[in-house]
Amino acid sequence: MTESASAVLAPPHGPLLARLGEAMRRHRRAIVALQWIVVLFYLVLLTVPAFMPLPPSGARILFNLTLFAQFAFWGIWWPFVMLSMMLVGRVWCGVLCPEGALTEWASRRGLGRAIPRWMRWSGWPFVAFACTTVYGQLVSVYEYPKAALLVLGGSTVAAIGVGFVYGRGKRVWCRYLCPANGVFALLARIAPVRFALDEQAWKRHAGRAPSVDCAPLLDLRHLRSAGSCHACGRCSGHRGAIYLAVRSPNREILAARPGDVSNAESVLLLFGVLGLAFGAFQWTASPWFVAVKLRIVEWLVDRNWLALLDDSAPWWLLTHYPEANDVFTWLDGLLIVFYILASALAVGAIAWLGVAAAARLVRDARTDWKVLALCLLPLAGTSVFVGLSMLTLGQLRGEGITFAWLPAARAVLLAAGTAWALSLGARRVLAASAPLARRLAALACFAVPPAFVAGLWCLPLYVW
Repeated sequence: MTESASAVLAPPHGPLLARLGEAMRRHRRAIVALQWIVVLFYLVLLTVPAFMPLPPSGARILFNLTLFAQFAFWGIWWPFVMLSMMLVGRVWCGVLCPEGALTEWASRRGLGRAIPRWMRWSGWPFVAFACTTVYGQLVSVYEYPKAALLVLGGSTVAAIGVGFVYGRGKRVWCRYLCPANGVFALLARIAPVRFALDEQAWKRHAGRAPSVDCAPLLDLRHLRSAGSCHACGRCSGHRGAIYLAVRSPNREILAARPGDVSNAESVLLLFGVLGLAFGAFQWTASPWFVAVKLRIVEWLVDRNWLALLDDSAPWWLLTHYPEANDVFTWLDGLLIVFYILASALAVGAIAWLGVAAAARLVRDARTDWKVLALCLLPLAGTSVFVGLSMLTLGQLRGEGITFAWLPAARAVLLAAGTAWALSLGARRVLAASAPLARRLAALACFAVPPAFVAGLWCLPLYVW
């Protein structure tokens, strides 16, 4: 059953979470100290390995700083940050993120200029995510510390620069330009823990309340979505109306109405998180990629057109580590970009056609294609976590650590994400006022994207 967008949250389930939110507000200094500890570890693990030689054969994670940093960033940090978004919202952003702490610190000491109009463009989350993802694959960001310093460090330098120039003690970078912001905002919508707004309590509050230093620049009077809230705790107790609470992870999806989800968010979800990320995770294992490359190489050699087979590109443009026998040619780079973009277009287009056809069939004022696209969030989150965990498990295999239960666990995760998405779509579609035949046809259309995505994941996990 759908719920009205105004009745977004129920009262907290007991006082424990509300007290935790209050503790976050009262102990702000402790949170800031924790952020700077994370910043220190982040900078050390990011910079020091980039100036060290590559690990020798047989090096172990616990005894080699480069391998340890690689495992920390790509084996632990990114997979479980994504998982945390779906469990506790954007607590990582508000409490732990080093880029957030650095950009806010710079903004408090910077020029304080007004945020330009171009920076507010809603398409930046998709563009930043796509460019960072594709470029990271070209320079093998998961494998080499110099590439990690370039990609992650470049993002950090940009965050500090934006913070220094724009805003007054705010996180302008995080709000508009962070490459992960759009993905985080989407995944946090299904988090069962969030800071809740009691609109009636807000209206009943008499007198003036102290202003809240909301770093991501939110209008607290309309705090209805967990997507943009950084869960830092600064607003807990404000006007007696904001508190940390639990909710059904389905609530925000089932309460969504046309207008609550933007075109940019929907495109990022369908073509970015579901499509582009899938291509980035699995191109290295794809026999299709290898087959196409071999055919093109044969064709070029037969005609003595060898320019694309040159492998002298610098490491910051294409992977170039001869000492590790890992060098990309220009053809490799072109094919990687093509494969990832083709995956984004194919998966995104099929997903869009499914939800658009379903929305057209039900013709319900409360449901459009963007609302139905939001129902795919559980599968999108599961896909991202499974893809990133492939890096974790690959690194552990290098240490001789394997798990016999892994194939079954992956199957359960993907099945759960698919079933959850189908359940949300079914509840939205079947609650429409269209005739039963049209609703059933719409449900069949909606079922195509999750079935297609789950089937695609079976290829790299169980077939290739």
